[in-house]
Amino acid sequence: ELSQAVVDAGAVPLLVLCIQEPEIALKRIAASTLSDISKHSPELAQTVVDAGAIAHLAQMIPNPDAKLKRQVLSALSQIAKHSEHLAELVVEAEIFPVVLTCLKDSDEYVKKNGATLIREIAKHTPELSQFIVNSGGVAAVIDCIGGCRGSVRLPGIMTLGYVAAHSENLSMAVIVSKGIPPLCISLIEEHEDHIKAAAAWALGQIGKHTAEHARHVAVANVLPTLLDIYVDTRSSEDLKMKATLKNILQKCTYLPALEPLLHEAPPNIMKHIIGQFSKVLPHDSKARRLFVTTGGLKKVQEIKAEPGSLLQEYINTINNCYPEEIVR
Repeated sequence: ELSQAVVDAGAVPLLVLCIQEPEIALKRIAASTLSDISKHSPELAQTVVDAGAIAHLAQMIPNPDAKLKRQVLSALSQIAKHSEHLAELVVEAEIFPVVLTCLKDSDEYVKKNGATLIREIAKHTPELSQFIVNSGGVAAVIDCIGGCRGSVRLPGIMTLGYVAAHSENLSMAVIVSKGIPPLCISLIEEHEDHIKAAAAWALGQIGKHTAEHARHVAVANVLPTLLDIYVDTRSSEDLKMKATLKNILQKCTYLPALEPLLHEAPPNIMKHIIGQFSKVLPHDSKARRLFVTTGGLKKVQEIKAEPGSLLQEYINTINNCYPEEIVR
């Protein structure tokens, strides 16, 4: 209501004039005000757009003043976040590739706000995410995550998750750009649950598409880390939910990565792991041999499953791959 009152009083066109003034402090406060007006609703953001703000804001991205850059990136983020249409208008102001230089900025808030702007564009559609990939944006975000810590990492981590979520090809673009290692590092290094949760979620979005996607995540040896987080009593509920591994496990047919989990996983995760073994073992003789020598088959015999349950079916399928005396 307060922002609407400011708009109704006719302030927006005047604020757009203010961001064009030479006085840097005036530019900063005007950009900050436009950001605060835009954030509440698509309609309020649209009034800022209709006053011609986007072009003037976009021109200030290369400005050397860090505090001004923070406000400019914030204002563009608050416009882009509401809808595909508004995000496209921001992209059409040719903010790429110049916005990528902000991810290398010495000012932490410029970095964070730059990554947030890219995130708010990426989340809407596969087409917008593809545009970011084509502009070198995913590679730049990955570098940024690798080079910073804490909450500055968060928007970049989420960007990778949003891009990967859209399609198999976009997820593969994140994998090929080497996006998995910095996400794994974030899981291990970060102390705050919400940042770990974002990294776990992003890895799930990358791994959920096909067996090949899941294998790339599994080979990075991240599944044991996710499992440790999942069973850790200190993890928040949200973190546990995002670290369930279920997305990745349901596609993963790369057994060497699943094997270690057999000895650690709680029952609700175990059934997904056993499920994957029951899909692969009947068709892969080499995997069947390995499963015996590594103690996997022995472990399966120790699992207590409810008669008639899905888990019991999986176990039966696995046992049926082997001669009876081996199972005994």
